[in-house]
Formats: sequence, structure tokens, C-alpha cells
Amino acid sequence: MMDLVQIEPARPTPAPKPEWLRARAPVGENYHELKRLARSLGLHTVCESAQCPNIGECWHHRTATFLLLGNLCTRRCGFCAVPKGRPAPIDFDEPRRVAEAVAALKLEHAVLTSVDRDDDLAGGARVFAMVIEAIRRRSPECRVEVLIPDFQGDREAIRTVVDARPSVLNHNMETVPRLYRVARSGARYERSLELLRFARELRPDSVTKSGVMVGLGEETREMIEVFRDLAGVGCDILTIGQYLRPSRDHLPMKRLYTPQEFAELKAEALALGFRHVESGPLVRSSYHAREQAASTGLAIPS
Repeated sequence: MMDLVQIEPARPTPAPKPEWLRARAPVGENYHELKRLARSLGLHTVCESAQCPNIGECWHHRTATFLLLGNLCTRRCGFCAVPKGRPAPIDFDEPRRVAEAVAALKLEHAVLTSVDRDDDLAGGARVFAMVIEAIRRRSPECRVEVLIPDFQGDREAIRTVVDARPSVLNHNMETVPRLYRVARSGARYERSLELLRFARELRPDSVTKSGVMVGLGEETREMIEVFRDLAGVGCDILTIGQYLRPSRDHLPMKRLYTPQEFAELKAEALALGFRHVESGPLVRSSYHAREQAASTGLAIPS
């Protein structure tokens, strides 16, 4: 009798990434030094938590984005790799440690972001303000850029951050209105747009910034409408990057945009009046943040 041989179906070999989508691997002494410093001070970086593809390049140049308010987010956005769950109480000693890290790294441009803390909007805003103030005391020549959550539209929380006078205030729109329900848990398009408008009203001389992803299923005309809305509230800087699916548990990527398409989106945005547009497959909110701020001629330490 002939033995039966079980043949497993071959898994399809994934197509190799295009050359323009390949990021530099995280290596080198600067990378390890920054990692050691963050661990020793009990700090998180969004570079690691969000699996940013630019971590090798940015950390090689001794730049990192500090993730405030813990490493657990109270929202479950379909595109984001930051862990979700019930966060620990807010750590009000964190501002001191972040300022210590900024001073140790001799940063000229520090970027701060956070998880969403819908459990304590006022406390989250207060930590942003405290970190800005702590950095200014220890490193007065350092620009401080903040990438803030929407604070559920709470005006006092937004005012708390704006009154601390960050060099750049960033809040990402992320995607087009039609996709908010599936992509941005707990967020609303008009609320995010209003945050940027209100920040400009509170401080007309401020520099504001926002970012979007492409590849989630949006249409070009929808994305250009987002650009137009942002220009309408006086946004200075815009970042446009490719969505890359962090895992099978996240939203699928609908398509890859080519470098030529990113160039075309940049041209459309610049025509609407943005002071600076960073557009490319690996662009993220904090990518080349120092250069973006400098290019506006507006973002100086306050």
C-alpha cells in the first residue's frame, strides 16, 4: 500500500518592499545611548511605541519624540501601534526627567507627544505645560514642539498647553472625514479642526502643524479637501506619509502611493499656502521636525 504524503500548501511569498519604502536599520552608538538614557529615566518614546520606520535615522542624529503620560492609550485607533489599556495614574515627576534627557542629549529641538488620557484631560494638559516649562529652564535655547491629543475638545485643556507657548503646536488630522469612524476611535474631524483654529485664535503668532496618512482608502479629492480645511484655519506646516499596517489586528493598507504621487500632493498643499510641507512614504509627524520648524522662519525658543 502506498504511503500518503501530506503536502502543505505553499504560502505566497510577500512582494519585496520598493526601494523607496525601506528604512535604515537602528544601529550605532547614538541609538544605543539614547535607548539607555530613556530606560534609565523611565521614559517612553513614540519612536518605539508606534514602531516608527525612521527610528534608525532619527536616533542616529540624536533626535527622539518623547511619549508622555505613560505607554497605554485610552483609545483604540485602527491604525496605531501604541498599546491600549487602562493607564496608571499620571506621573507628575515625568516633566523633570524629560527635561533631564533633553539636556543630556543637548537637543536643539525637542518633540513631545502623548497617549490619549481621556480619564484626566486637565492632568494631561498640565503635564504638557510642565514639560515645556522644565525644558525651558534647563535648555533655554531648545525649541519645544508638542503633538497633542484632541483633549475631547476641552478648551481649558487646550488653553493650558497653548499658554505654555510651545514653539510648534501640532495636532494630526490623520485621515479624511469619511474614514474617521473606522480609523480614529473617539475622535471627530470637526473637533480636531476646531482645536487648530482655537490654538491660532489664542496665540496668533504661534506655529501650528498637522499631519495626514495616505493609503487607508481615501480618494485624492478628499485629501485635498483636508488640506484646504487646514489652510483655512491657518495651519503652517503639513506632513503627509504612507500608512503602514503595524499588524494583522490593524486596519489593512489599501494601496501604496509612489514618490511621484507624494510630490503631487505636496505641490497641491503648497499651492494652498502652507509654509512647509513634508511629503513622502516614510514621513511621520516628527520626521525632520527641526528642519521643518526652521524652514518657517517662525519657530524660535520663546
